[in-house]
Amino acid sequence: MKDFYRRYLDRCNQHRFADLADFVDPAVQINGIPVGLDQYIAGLQSVVEAFPDYHWDLRHLLADGDWHSAHLIDTGTHAGTFLDVPATGRSITAQEFAVYHLTDNKIAACWGNLDSAVFRQLV
Repeated sequence: MKDFYRRYLDRCNQHRFADLADFVDPAVQINGIPVGLDQYIAGLQSVVEAFPDYHWDLRHLLADGDWHSAHLIDTGTHAGTFLDVPATGRSITAQEFAVYHLTDNKIAACWGNLDSAVFRQLV
């Protein structure tokens, strides 16, 4: 199962979000809210539109059956508008923690906590 997550993260780092249907359930939930695959992809796409070099670096991964917990270090350069903040050219580094629940070998739900203070420093 850890290999599954590493392959998923590799697709994300390649910004091949259209290929995430192999990894993410069509009815995926984020933080307890049903969003569906299209909105899941749109969220990731909005990040890389503002940070074209955005990268998720996996630091720790724990797997227990259908549950995964990941600690990531996210990096990118602010080159487009994000959260109504025009491009600053600044590089960011943020810690991210995420928990995933898999159903039928696909991400059916995820809960995340990204160090949003990093993004507030863009202003």
